[in-house]
Amino acid sequence: MGPLSGKTRRAPWILDRLAVEHPDAHIALDFTTPFELLVATMLSAQSTDVMVNQVTPDLFARFPDATAMAEATREELEELIGRLGLFRQKAKNLQATARQLLVEHDGEVPTTMEALTALPGVARKTANVVISNTAGEDAAHVGVVVDTHVRRLARRLRFTRQDTPPRIETDLMRLFPADRWLDVSDLLIFHGRRVCTARNRDCGACVVAPLCPSDATEGRTDKAQP
Repeated sequence: MGPLSGKTRRAPWILDRLAVEHPDAHIALDFTTPFELLVATMLSAQSTDVMVNQVTPDLFARFPDATAMAEATREELEELIGRLGLFRQKAKNLQATARQLLVEHDGEVPTTMEALTALPGVARKTANVVISNTAGEDAAHVGVVVDTHVRRLARRLRFTRQDTPPRIETDLMRLFPADRWLDVSDLLIFHGRRVCTARNRDCGACVVAPLCPSDATEGRTDKAQP
């Protein structure tokens, strides 16, 4: 492909093409407040966003904020989220996080990585989701959400050769400007769900296949080099 072969040259082109292909790319979890997003993201571990969205309406109707959730019993929380994986541990973390929010943050969701990851059950991925989608333009430039889709596509596109989310995130942050980090997450996730799935790569329908080192389209001769 000549001048666009290197990943630093391919990366912005690929992101731009994905933005055109998926103009509706956005976080799939349903929420109306930062607290709801924090809870929904915590629940999404080992569960699909679809399942989480089925559970959270009743959960949020019963416990809409940190004050209400801190007063919930473990049994009440477990009953409401029982369809999700690891629901007992999640109920424990939700209760503990709500109580910590009241004690340390007046019931509000903090907007810094340090404060969020200090909450029970909140790792960097969850914190990135919350900050990127609720904390405003400047605060959102703290990192890239690396879920299973982002990990898979980042490796297939040769944006990284790393295997762990922290190292993949570091490579993506180096490759893209900070004001596009949220786009990186949303677009790779949407493309990973719709086209470049875990079980089937539909390279023939992929708008970035010509510059994808993993393109499997038979007979293609304009494939990029790693």
